[in-house]
Amino acid sequence: MSFLQDAPKLAHPYRNDRVLHAFLGRALPGDRFDALEPDLDALSDYAVMAWRRRELTPRREPELTQWDAWGRRVDRIALTPAWEEGPHITTTHRVLSSGHADSPYARIEQFARVYLYHVASEFYTCPLAMTDGAATALKASGNRELTSRALPHFLSAEAGNFWLSGQWMTETPGGSDVGRTETTARMDEHGQWRLYGRKWFSSAVVGEAALALARPDGAGGGTSALALFYVETKDAQGAWQGVTIDRLKHKLGTRELPTAEIHLDGVPATPVGALDHGVRQITPMLNVTRTWNAVCAIASMARAISLARDYAGRRSVFGSRLIDQPLHARTLADMQAEFEASFALTFFVVELLDRVEQGMAAAHEPALLRLLTPMAKLWTGKMAIRITSEAIECFGGAGYIEDTGLPQLLRDAQVYAIWEGTTNVLSLDTLRAFGPAGLQPMREALDQLLAGHSGHERVAIDETFINAERLLTSLQNDRAGLEACARGIAITLSRVMAAALLAHAAHWASSHGDPRPAAAFRRFLGLGLDRLVVHERSDDVMLAADLASSPEPSTGTHRSFQGA
Repeated sequence: MSFLQDAPKLAHPYRNDRVLHAFLGRALPGDRFDALEPDLDALSDYAVMAWRRRELTPRREPELTQWDAWGRRVDRIALTPAWEEGPHITTTHRVLSSGHADSPYARIEQFARVYLYHVASEFYTCPLAMTDGAATALKASGNRELTSRALPHFLSAEAGNFWLSGQWMTETPGGSDVGRTETTARMDEHGQWRLYGRKWFSSAVVGEAALALARPDGAGGGTSALALFYVETKDAQGAWQGVTIDRLKHKLGTRELPTAEIHLDGVPATPVGALDHGVRQITPMLNVTRTWNAVCAIASMARAISLARDYAGRRSVFGSRLIDQPLHARTLADMQAEFEASFALTFFVVELLDRVEQGMAAAHEPALLRLLTPMAKLWTGKMAIRITSEAIECFGGAGYIEDTGLPQLLRDAQVYAIWEGTTNVLSLDTLRAFGPAGLQPMREALDQLLAGHSGHERVAIDETFINAERLLTSLQNDRAGLEACARGIAITLSRVMAAALLAHAAHWASSHGDPRPAAAFRRFLGLGLDRLVVHERSDDVMLAADLASSPEPSTGTHRSFQGA
């Protein structure tokens, strides 16, 4: 019989994740860790089952039935098994509600659950993130009536009582440019607000509720005139009320997630707050939903590396296993180091979110959270694409075959750089986050993390941070130049912060007899922190538009920024 290659097996995501174990060991008291473990074990058991199911059964996607056999408009969506199981998994293991517990560790415990559940959920975590964000926004609004109505459903411990919330913002005129919103809100003869318009992307269309931006009748143009409304999508009999589904989107990835184009034709709505500045009312949810995005991105990295590592121990070529071949081992080691850095930054943001939400933050930490959240989201989004791409290459031709389930890792990863703001949108948001304090909150955090560290590794982190400060200073009167460099600044600062966090984790692990985090720290530094490349603006214009001619040629096309 001819040779048949063993497929990669998914190692138990919790029991075999030393990075998660070490973090929780540092971050949680022993009794909290012990209480959390049964959920982490169970969610990982589910993940292993879901991977095996994916190997044995054809992949399914949601299906929209718009009309029943008798001509009635029903807009019924058939979901995948993982989505049908979502409410039970979510409520049984408190994947969502644990983040709103009255505990200084609420977000840590929540996002540990999310990290292990995400890939197996087939992006059911997307509407969970929207629901978490909606709960956060409603709490911040002070609207007691809506809070008492919606939160018992959003944070329910019972699957039959659990509601999902969508987030209806994107329209055909623009995504990030919400000021061009065309949906209108009108009050009917009974004093009930109703929404009319078209929402171009609705990733939680199966949810029972949504937050939507709309322009009240008679309001002016622009972003400030928009209001934020709460809607419930179906009536007491379960029929859509003023919502029709035009079609489901056919997407590159996240295909199990039913993303829809919808029309609103008089759906009843309740203002969340005042009838203006609706975007401000959304703002409290951004730290939450962007953190979900980053946690899900590192979960995809962990899955890709786990499968690639297992395969490297099974696959033999030229007389030895892949794992024993020096170049392949180095490739896996580089991937692991980048993952550990991404994990460290993401869960540091989770810790900050906990402290800020619980009123336990140090003076500099609210500003630090505002700065690091868009940075962590944009950087991990890019890293997820890079690492999943490298991982499927580790399988050779098998990584390109759809039946293996491996290409899906890369196609799904592409969404992390798009959801909750593209890389460029969040890079510009990072510039806004500097505020009056500039980089001082980050400087304070670095000093705390690196206290007691010395030598060339500390110097490398400090010098890169100083270079970023100098670049910001040099461009303070050149807004266009600053915006052009925003991506390099954000990624460099992300890597600097991640390096400091790795150094801190390595110190803790070494004292407990584990040298691997120190190796990851050294490897990550070796891959470089500085992404501060300043290009000539004239070349930007010429190449971006592919102009036939350009201004006078410069003496150099780019330079690495090393300060004055």
